[in-house]
Amino acid sequence: MDAGRSAIRGVGLFGAAVSSMDLRCLALLSLLHCVAVFGDITDGNAEHLKREHSLMKPYQGVGSQWDFSGSTLVTSQYVRLTPDERSKQGSIWNTVPCFLKDWEMHVQFRVHGLGKKNLHGDGIAIWYTKERLQLGPLYGSVANFHGLAVVLDTYPNDDTSDRSFPYISAMVSNGSVPYDHGKDGRSTELGGCTAEIRNKDHDTYLAIRYSKGRLTIMVDVDDRNEWKECLDIAGVRLPTGYFFGASAATGDLSDNHDIISMKMYQLMVEHTPEEDSLDWSKIEPSVSLLKSPKDNIDDPTGNFRSTPLTGWKVFLLLLCALLGIVVCAVVGAVVFQRQQERNKRFY
Repeated sequence: MDAGRSAIRGVGLFGAAVSSMDLRCLALLSLLHCVAVFGDITDGNAEHLKREHSLMKPYQGVGSQWDFSGSTLVTSQYVRLTPDERSKQGSIWNTVPCFLKDWEMHVQFRVHGLGKKNLHGDGIAIWYTKERLQLGPLYGSVANFHGLAVVLDTYPNDDTSDRSFPYISAMVSNGSVPYDHGKDGRSTELGGCTAEIRNKDHDTYLAIRYSKGRLTIMVDVDDRNEWKECLDIAGVRLPTGYFFGASAATGDLSDNHDIISMKMYQLMVEHTPEEDSLDWSKIEPSVSLLKSPKDNIDDPTGNFRSTPLTGWKVFLLLLCALLGIVVCAVVGAVVFQRQQERNKRFY
């Protein structure tokens, strides 16, 4: 099913309908396009699927390769982390540590309930951490964690923020700084995006890719069969030997938080001899940034000011520079003309 869905996305990304006689060409072009342009998302090939780190129907690995706790309910169609009831916490964790240096996790999920706008909560977190199966205040897990947390936050706790919710963000931590739930994690997040993920009548997906120090998060929540970039940041260091998991929590407000599948793919990436000689299990989770994540707290967009310039920012800078040159040229021409007129008076 996942391979077929990826094939559909390949067509969707090109945005063209092709006749049967062009299918062979389309297949070749799609492959080249995905490798050259969309290399940040796997094609879902089964040979790269790591079943020991994947959770799929009918969830036969639960109890051996996956443990669950709290309010989690495993059915034949979904794993419900929390029901649509107040003050619930639930989680499910892989029992097998991941020793892959480059990987990609695809999560199919559903968030739904009876609550109307801003009357639902709290959200889901997808984890790659040293800690596992520990209930806590951060969406059903511990707030001081080692590793990566991708948070799907459905309720705004910070009344002063103009951010639109639901909001997806990422945080890398070495356990020294907790996630600030009261500020919706803005002081420690790497970035994120708004995504309408609640009460959808179609499948919703999240992809988390970590490769060669680059963290990329993509979403597919609009039933368009294509990925949309949410976050892409370099300089991320994550060790091997951590655990994948998912957790959710409700408070005074609630939702059903369901995990349909978690499929983990190995990425075939070449590393330098120096990188291969490292003991990746001893790496401390960290992010190399020009500024501290705390600088992000007064930026309502949630994006780092130290990140590379995007296309439209470069365009605006070039436009301003061009206008400046034009203004200087006009002023210079006027001054020169007046100087010439003054010089003529002396002849």
